[in-house]
Amino acid sequence: MTEYPLSKYYFQVDWGGTLIGFNEISGLDVEVDLIEYRQGASPEFTKSKMPGMKKYSNITLKRGSFKGDNEFFDWINTIKLNTVEHRSIIISLLDEEGDPAITWKINKAFPVKLQGTDLKAESNEVAIESIELAHEGLVIQN
Repeated sequence: MTEYPLSKYYFQVDWGGTLIGFNEISGLDVEVDLIEYRQGASPEFTKSKMPGMKKYSNITLKRGSFKGDNEFFDWINTIKLNTVEHRSIIISLLDEEGDPAITWKINKAFPVKLQGTDLKAESNEVAIESIELAHEGLVIQN
């Protein structure tokens, strides 16, 4: 076991076989709905609590904008009347040697929001675009 926890700034994204660099990733959440139940004849005056269905947050990926790169826009344009191109995405947090230490495998991801950069004449920042993805499952591997 290592002496220090992993740093969160060293990661990579496998975008269907292509490694793409991102500035920020958020939304790697899994939540379980709570079911409360009480039988009418129960002598206890409290509800029983049970785990329900799993919910997955949308994942937001942010990166710098590049001239001639319309991949996000092209992907969101594949949405046509309840059909969309699903993709498998693998996000890996890397250790000091560059090997995956924690891996998040996202199943059947598709875009639900594309946000272009904000423009500001007095700014001295990189243009950042973001894409928000819905998906049907998340597997975490250590």
